[in-house]
Amino acid sequence: MSRLPAGLTLYRLLSRAAAPFTPILLARRVRRGKEHLQRLSERRGESRIARPDGPLVWLHGASVGELSSVLPLIERIRARGIVMVVTTGTVTSGELAEQRLPRGVIHQFVPLDVPRFVGRFLDHWRPDLALFVESDLWPNMIIEASARGVPMVLVNGRLSEDSFRRWHRLPGSIAHLLRQLDLCLAGTSGDATRFGELGAPQVVVTGNLKLDVPAPPADAAALNALRDAIGGRPVVAAASTHAGEEGVVVEAHVRLRTKFPGLLTLIAPRHPERGPGVAEIVAAAGFTPALRSRGELPMRTTEIYIADTMGELGLLYRLAPAVFIGGSFVKHGGQNPIEAAKLGCAILHGPHVWNFAEIYAALDGAHGAVSVEDPDRLAAHLAAWLTDPNACAEVAKAGHRVVEKLGGALDRTLASLDPYLMQLQLHERARHA
Repeated sequence: MSRLPAGLTLYRLLSRAAAPFTPILLARRVRRGKEHLQRLSERRGESRIARPDGPLVWLHGASVGELSSVLPLIERIRARGIVMVVTTGTVTSGELAEQRLPRGVIHQFVPLDVPRFVGRFLDHWRPDLALFVESDLWPNMIIEASARGVPMVLVNGRLSEDSFRRWHRLPGSIAHLLRQLDLCLAGTSGDATRFGELGAPQVVVTGNLKLDVPAPPADAAALNALRDAIGGRPVVAAASTHAGEEGVVVEAHVRLRTKFPGLLTLIAPRHPERGPGVAEIVAAAGFTPALRSRGELPMRTTEIYIADTMGELGLLYRLAPAVFIGGSFVKHGGQNPIEAAKLGCAILHGPHVWNFAEIYAALDGAHGAVSVEDPDRLAAHLAAWLTDPNACAEVAKAGHRVVEKLGGALDRTLASLDPYLMQLQLHERARHA
């Protein structure tokens, strides 16, 4: 491999020097609930699982959102008989992996980006192909994989304008890392342009894999229990909310409750561990919240129900005809609206949606979602839709049509990966011949 730029050389030196301090870091993260205590060795590149025989594809996605987006891709690759190891970096993504990964796919927590840890991981698993999801490209991970001759492909590549500007501060280092990728499969034309300008040598627009993910499931018994508890009450929801947004949603509820007696507002924080904090906000506004994490169901007197559990947005979207998608009033960049649109929700969102800019633009342009600039407009649109359910349903239908039309990324991604996967299968057949 060519000589490293000065920025990457410095990063390598600092990350090596940090290795002795990683036990302190991991212990602190365990106390904060951000690490799985029994699996800390995986963060050092160690594994209790033996590497299976035959070709192996390693796929890495940072957290829940990235893993969710590539589950259909993992299923299609595994269906070809190819062994896979999937890495993620968060406790919640580990829980999702346990629930949703296809049979035979191995999950590991990604090693910390320390050369010794990453090298240990790679030498154990010996991947024949590495797939990185969206933009989670760690320098040592790329450098060590390249040094071992592992082909690397970025799938569902995403690079916001803000990230592009940050990466541009170290152009030599970023260009060097991107040049190690065999292929960059970008989600949008804008992403492709930004990756190309930063130095990615081969970029193909395949579309956003999130558009091809099936609608999130819902446990039938849990759904029926919630429906029975809610009865015929009017319902609105706020999904994937961030700090600073729950207060806005509670304020909207206060404005709506007198006009719509019995109104129930469902709030699902993006990070379920924030449930107790959200409950404090609700209580400060004079309401008695119920928390799903405690096994509670909304009672007749419950006005705000906090769904602080993992993997249950499918329940909310099946219960609420109108949903505010969070991460958009605060400057986070917006959360994924696709699942809500697929399940027939009319969508509201704030102005900060650059994480899904093209999808939100398509939804807004087709009147399948509405951008609201402030809490007043949020309450006004919810009131309009609660008053006129037919208007709400028309918005939901338009949103559903948009996400169905924009699909196809899974097939395009697999077509781009097919030469790599076919080569692995041919090698396996030759090995058994």
